[in-house]
Amino acid sequence: MRLSTPTRRRGRSPLFAVPTLATAVLLLSSGLVKAQTPAVEPQTPEALIAGPPATSDPWERLNRQTYALNASLDRAVFAPITHGYRRAAPTPVQRGLSSLVSNFREPRTVLNGLVQGRPGLAGRSAGRFVVNSTAGLFGLIDVATPLGLEAGQADFGQTLGRYGIGPGPYLIIPVLGPHNVRDAIGRVVDTMTDPVGLALGGLGTTFGISRLVASGLDYRVKADAALVALDDATDPYATMRSAYGQYTAGLVREASGDREELPDFDDPASPN
Repeated sequence: MRLSTPTRRRGRSPLFAVPTLATAVLLLSSGLVKAQTPAVEPQTPEALIAGPPATSDPWERLNRQTYALNASLDRAVFAPITHGYRRAAPTPVQRGLSSLVSNFREPRTVLNGLVQGRPGLAGRSAGRFVVNSTAGLFGLIDVATPLGLEAGQADFGQTLGRYGIGPGPYLIIPVLGPHNVRDAIGRVVDTMTDPVGLALGGLGTTFGISRLVASGLDYRVKADAALVALDDATDPYATMRSAYGQYTAGLVREASGDREELPDFDDPASPN
């Protein structure tokens, strides 16, 4: 299966944790790479074979150590919980939880769609949120998609890329997994400005904790097949780094109106 555009990707949910403000300050201090517009040059066969530039990974040694830690945590904790949930919960329950988690992300997509200058996406996401929150029982049932309101996705990391901010160095965050500096900062901004979180309570409330756990569980279920496939790679770390770089670049191209055919790697923003 191939993914022609990352439009249908559900949001990159946090896995049982979110970046702290201290993490944001640390990432900001490391600096962002401003994307430059290169001169247009003919594409040589060598350049086509080489493919896109490699992801910047100056912290590879530390990243690999964090990757190993996350993989151990996943094998010991997250994978058993995920597999137990998939065995115990009926399919309608799993679909309902996934739909509910996705519905709570719609307001974030509305905000970023507006900032990105994509009123169509913003309006469609707003419509989805209203329809699914009412007729769909707060989002447990996806009523909007059959009505033609297709799901989209936009976050602040994508928004920064839309306006020329480069990805910066690759990094693996404990528990949260692969990021780049731009998307890590974007995740912090999304968390701090999330309309649902601001309206119904942050992480310190019962709602906030429940939402975080539900999002993490849904995310891990969706990532399960990709994680299994990743174990068969010669170098799982390098494979994930490459996939993540291609995926986030595709999201930025989508926000800029530049579509490209991408391989399907089932949301590589996994917890490892």
